[in-house]
Amino acid sequence: MALWLFKEEPSCFSYADLERAGSSSWDGVKNALALKNLRQVKPGDRILFYHTGKEKAVVGEARAKAVADGVVTIAPVKRWPKQVTLAQIKDEETLQDWALVRISRLSVMPVTAAQWRRVEELAEQAEL
Repeated sequence: MALWLFKEEPSCFSYADLERAGSSSWDGVKNALALKNLRQVKPGDRILFYHTGKEKAVVGEARAKAVADGVVTIAPVKRWPKQVTLAQIKDEETLQDWALVRISRLSVMPVTAAQWRRVEELAEQAEL
């Protein structure tokens, strides 16, 4: 099982929209590297759902349910009680090599297990 981060402008499609819909097809990716990443997603892969625009934050977790012809169907797993902002992520020494920090326009990117754990820890710290 691989780990990913998918970015979306919440005014176009938010995590709340995903929760209401129950699932959604993820397509329309134009960037070559993001498209290459999207084509590597497999059913069961975990996904950090990131709101771009004014929010710039990880807001929840989703899971890849199906993959067909470069289109990934995702479903919500859980909304995070506290968002993890890009500013928090950029402040973390251990996350400086992450594509989220280095390649800001990339809409689909891999996440290492260590990066995932650290983002979850930041979300838990924010709850305190």
